[in-house]
Amino acid sequence: MTLRKIVLGLLGTAPLALPALAEAPDDGTAEPEWYSLHAQFTNVTQYHPSFNSDFRGQNSLDPGHRGDETNDATLFAGIRLWQGGEFYADAEIDQGFGLSNTLGLAGFSSGEAYKVGQSFPYIRLPRAFFRQSFGLGGESQAVEPDKNQLGGTQMSDNIVVTLGKFSVTDIFDNNSYAHDPRADFLNWSIIDAGAFDYAADAWGYSYGGAVEWTQSWWTLRGGLFDLSRVPNSKFLERGFGQYELVLEAEERHTLADQPGKVKLLAYVNRGDMADYNDAVRAAAGTGQAPSVADVRRYGSRPGVSLNAEQQIVPDLGAFLRASLADGHKEAYEFTEIDQSVSGGLAWKGGAWGRPNDTIGLAGVANGLSRDARNYFAAGGLGILIGDGALVHYGWEKIVETYYSAAVIDGITISADYQYVVNPAYNRDRGPVSIFGLRLHAEI
Repeated sequence: MTLRKIVLGLLGTAPLALPALAEAPDDGTAEPEWYSLHAQFTNVTQYHPSFNSDFRGQNSLDPGHRGDETNDATLFAGIRLWQGGEFYADAEIDQGFGLSNTLGLAGFSSGEAYKVGQSFPYIRLPRAFFRQSFGLGGESQAVEPDKNQLGGTQMSDNIVVTLGKFSVTDIFDNNSYAHDPRADFLNWSIIDAGAFDYAADAWGYSYGGAVEWTQSWWTLRGGLFDLSRVPNSKFLERGFGQYELVLEAEERHTLADQPGKVKLLAYVNRGDMADYNDAVRAAAGTGQAPSVADVRRYGSRPGVSLNAEQQIVPDLGAFLRASLADGHKEAYEFTEIDQSVSGGLAWKGGAWGRPNDTIGLAGVANGLSRDARNYFAAGGLGILIGDGALVHYGWEKIVETYYSAAVIDGITISADYQYVVNPAYNRDRGPVSIFGLRLHAEI
């Protein structure tokens, strides 16, 4: 039984029952939904055995046996206000911790783990936003009912404006094969461009607005978003005194009759942030480790990324990302990655009689700028990393593979494995094997 039928059955017993949704017409176009309710639950459990560690610091991955889990349950609600106007609000309950309190890896191992964790469940509102769509012509396209998406139709050429609280990556840096830690890969630097230091609070959300203009084979996107009050903070800046500007151009094509996309993204963060060299100079001769918190002043940190996806055959697709950020300045929101290249494959299970299963394989290499290396070599701490020293630097290299098995409609169980070489860029630590199990249910 679908959620829509359940809800309508309940409403039908109420004194003031709302009108039922019309069934979709036979021509394949979707009758517009006037409201939607969806829900999801995800548990991710990860474990790593002990690994080599010549030394460790405050932000190091624990070199002993370690296992942690995260849980989240979300209710997605949406309502159509008028033609093209929609409002959505998501309520979420979170609980749990990432490995080592989400520390010790620049490309952290679980996109379901936040930079804050709690032993007891707590509720929050990660999204509350308004969306207005303006049709510009072209073909009529069906919009499938989904989380934060009301079913209906839209013109192929359109302008969409989104305002409120949501994640920058809800709109920017999307990829069909590597973007959703509840369904595909888990590693932060695989599901997103590693050097895309996107505006966000400690949970990954921000206040802001975005405009998307779609015509024929291309889309242009632009957005303005609030940065945290201080880097990696639970609290967002008031009044956009510190902000991010982001632009993305997308082109859509067919290659050997198979669809694909290429996106080019550029961003700049403007706020109180430290120059790594200033931090190292300020600590010189004091006997103390450098601290970015001591030398922050208003400045800019720009970056760019390339994001490509290509369907090879209907059940097999590939993706590639490459990103680069200004390595003179501290990472503001995401993680300490100044250069990153990732790529991989996702293969649906039709060939072995499991069309709703997926197997994925990806790899990523993350790097630091010379200025950042000097800072961490002197004992500095960052958002996610800081071993107390960085004597032998090496690119952080990660391979991830997963198998997602559909148990019944709406429930999947995934086994995940990640192999990390030079965790937090430190050749004196690791390699690390991380085993994961994910349970995901949605209606």
